[in-house]
Amino acid sequence: MLSWPMPVTLARAAAVLGFVGASLGLSPASAQQDSSVLFRNIRIFDGKNAALSAASNVLVRDRTIEKISVGDIIATGQVIEGGGRVLMPGLIDAHWHAMLVRPTPMASLAGDIGYNNLLAASEATATLMRGFTTVRDMGGPSFGLKQAIDEDLVAGPRIYPSGAIITVTSGHGDFRQLSDLPRTIGGMLSRMEVIGGSMVADSPDEVRVRAREQLMLGASQVKLTAGGGVASPFSPLDVSTFTEPELRAAVEAADNWGTYVATHAYTPVAIQRSIAAGVRCIEHGHLMDEASAKLIAEKGVWLSTQPFLDISGAAALGPSEQAKMRQVVAGTDRVYALAKKYNIKTAFGTDVLFSKALADRQGSMLAALTRWYTPAEALAMATSINAELLNLSGLRNPYPGKLGVVEEGALADLLLVDGNPLENIALVEDPAKNFVVIMKGGKVYKNIVPR
Repeated sequence: MLSWPMPVTLARAAAVLGFVGASLGLSPASAQQDSSVLFRNIRIFDGKNAALSAASNVLVRDRTIEKISVGDIIATGQVIEGGGRVLMPGLIDAHWHAMLVRPTPMASLAGDIGYNNLLAASEATATLMRGFTTVRDMGGPSFGLKQAIDEDLVAGPRIYPSGAIITVTSGHGDFRQLSDLPRTIGGMLSRMEVIGGSMVADSPDEVRVRAREQLMLGASQVKLTAGGGVASPFSPLDVSTFTEPELRAAVEAADNWGTYVATHAYTPVAIQRSIAAGVRCIEHGHLMDEASAKLIAEKGVWLSTQPFLDISGAAALGPSEQAKMRQVVAGTDRVYALAKKYNIKTAFGTDVLFSKALADRQGSMLAALTRWYTPAEALAMATSINAELLNLSGLRNPYPGKLGVVEEGALADLLLVDGNPLENIALVEDPAKNFVVIMKGGKVYKNIVPR
């Protein structure tokens, strides 16, 4: 066992460090490098207001925005000359699947786990480089990826994980084969369950266990599939899956942890049953009717939906899945019209699965919101409004602090845009060219500002 030759007190250690600093010609104050970043001469889209600020300066220190001023700010750290460019909050995708973007459906289930994790890490870096500094992961084994990103082993966005999708036998998210049936209650887990992609639960007690497991693993919210879906082979869109008592079991488990349940739900029955059980966020909703929209608004439930319009580049789907996708796309205009009519709290997400080509168009999907909203409204949805949804996680929020805004005290997730996205939202479609600085948590991950 190694030991010091003599006791070393904190004071003695400090003296030693002071001697080393002095021998290098450094004062104690300057021995630590100033990690602050000053953005000089920029105009600000703060994530909320539809107008840019006057020419301003923004000082970032210790992962947060320390000061915003139209006057000069004295700083000794890095200085980025904005040249009148626009500084805005990092983008947030409220419906993402970090582990399921690039592999094929078969590879995600049967492929090598190590390779799939490396693939997800590569995609996480690409996601960040598209300007999305935060994602709400709505199903998949992303806990390890999140940890690697948080420890700065991998460059990627903040992840609000749901963990495994909780589904019923034959429901959306049940990717077992018919040869896997019949299911033995309490028997061996399927491959999709072993890797943490989906968990089958066919009673309130099973739902409660699976929800608690995801919370134990670190879920910031719990995700269930309350109705049919597009990609699952044995899940017609019109079916309703979980019963109200089953949904309520998950809601109770999440509520005990101070967080919430979101459900995949397209149809009126799935939506209304979810709300009756206490679900606080509906994912998708493309087949909703007027009564469902009214109920969502009256109960203050969130709608996290996606502008499904152009699906070229999407993952290859079989004939039945293609037919279901066409139904969903046909409902896109209606869901946004109802959201606007009833002033529903609406979040933006993309729900990209099994397609790098579609992921590369993440910014284009955001720009597509201008079919129904102004550029300022669309950008607010992808920043400050999405951040409000993230706050539903309460004490399960893995990143306490303000996201989605440019204001003093907020977390420093920032984009410097070469152009004005409030006038030309198409700038977000080409992040490689137009996002000249990408910062997350006060760290600069990209800086191509000419010097």
